[in-house]
Amino acid sequence: MKAIALTTYGGPGVLRELELPTPEAGPGEVRIRVHAAAVNPTDAMLRTGVYAARTTDVPPPYVPGMDAAGVIDQLGPGADGRLSVGQRVVALVVPAGPRGAYAEQIVVPAESVVPAPAGTDHAEASTLLMNAATARLALDTLALPKGATVAVTGAAGAVGGYTVELAKADGLTVVADAAPHDRDLVRGFGADHVVDRGADVAARIRQLAPDGVPGLVDGSDQREEAVPAVADSGALVALRGWQGPAERGVTVAPVLVASVRGDTALLDTLRRQAEEGVLSLRVAKVLPASDAAEAHRLLEAGGLRGRLVLDFS
Repeated sequence: MKAIALTTYGGPGVLRELELPTPEAGPGEVRIRVHAAAVNPTDAMLRTGVYAARTTDVPPPYVPGMDAAGVIDQLGPGADGRLSVGQRVVALVVPAGPRGAYAEQIVVPAESVVPAPAGTDHAEASTLLMNAATARLALDTLALPKGATVAVTGAAGAVGGYTVELAKADGLTVVADAAPHDRDLVRGFGADHVVDRGADVAARIRQLAPDGVPGLVDGSDQREEAVPAVADSGALVALRGWQGPAERGVTVAPVLVASVRGDTALLDTLRRQAEEGVLSLRVAKVLPASDAAEAHRLLEAGGLRGRLVLDFS
């Protein structure tokens, strides 16, 4: 089968199209014929070696990708009775060596697979799970009561946009940041208040919430710059592993989406919310899988609104 992989860490050019053995579904697993794989920042982090310490006992090649959409073509023994061969599905994939979403066929635990949202194509469906599950995990970590205020940085991005939409569905008041040209987009997600993004975002949030907000989801990875926006003894959710230190009793809570890869109920709720229009699936551009290096260059150039998607059809 065709896969996009790397054998050494580095820039986008290390991504190569390789022929790898077709995987077989084991007990409790399903095999998916992948038609689309979303390109996420974590894929670039794998490519550059940020996660190298986790793979010291796993030889290359390494296949990136945490978001796949396609059709089930094999069920392993004891696979979940929810699923069937020929079913359109999406999967939250945790890459391990040759097991990543950038491949024509992948094998994943059945618990990480849910039906594709009705009315979506493969490209759209592939943009759902990883980013929406990250947003859901971030909000669940904050555990703010209905009516409370949450701040979201990076609100025009994939995780940020889903966070705004899920927070509104939870009954929270949302203060979000945006560049001038993204203000209407972020308001469209449901943000109650929109402030200018940038280094002084905390001061601008404080203008709206003088005592600070009880919780903040740091989608733009501003770390220390965002902490002053949080109220004393409040919490900041970090998405890229930052653990602080903070100040004034503010808790910094790093979240890893891999921790919910087996939470089928959570993943299926996100599928349902996409069907209901609570979550907006956004595709920036679809590229052939063979253009994965170009997709990573576009990702690193920034300014995308929605996810790049690799087409494996």
